[in-house]
Amino acid sequence: MRYDLVIFDNDGVLVDSEPISNRLLAAYLTELGYPTSYEDSIRDYMGSAMHRVHDLVLERTGERLPDDFDDVFHGRVFAAFEAELKPVAGTAGVLEQLAADGVPYCVASSGSHERIRVGHRTTGLDRWFDESRIFSSQDVGRGKPAPDLFLYAADRMGVVPERCAVVEDSPLGVQAAVAAGMDVYGFTAMTPADRLRGATHLFSDLGQLADLLE
Repeated sequence: MRYDLVIFDNDGVLVDSEPISNRLLAAYLTELGYPTSYEDSIRDYMGSAMHRVHDLVLERTGERLPDDFDDVFHGRVFAAFEAELKPVAGTAGVLEQLAADGVPYCVASSGSHERIRVGHRTTGLDRWFDESRIFSSQDVGRGKPAPDLFLYAADRMGVVPERCAVVEDSPLGVQAAVAAGMDVYGFTAMTPADRLRGATHLFSDLGQLADLLE
């Protein structure tokens, strides 16, 4: 394989969480008096850390979200995950092939460590990811689209950026990977290809990924 490390985004790439979390985020923002549609949430917040939600609401309205916003939102999301969350089709096959080929991999997500863990436990993906393979925007000062998280993950895994491939499904994630100097494989199952401009490659089926990485 041409890469020494494959870095996966989590939400929308490994676990099919984006429809759940963006539905709930739109509903909660609307409930608080900031009308937001599901499509608005996908456009503005998909792939970002929670601070972006706070920043954009403050920028647009001059008002701050409640202090307990993150806790309430995550409580709703985790409850929905337990009831609804599934792995993205093809995830297990890709991880099995990478493991069989001895190719190092990890996850670098805008979500919190708790969110990653809840999603992996619920979907059975926890068997593939011990703590040494999990990196969160909580670990760095700036989330995507800054390159910090991907650079941190590569450094911790002992691989130089140019030998890394990132698998992303959000425009912010693609920007971050490009800024980190890494090849990025844009997953278009949920995101239109024209929103992932800048990706090294585009693909729509996770089952195709292992062959693309060779």
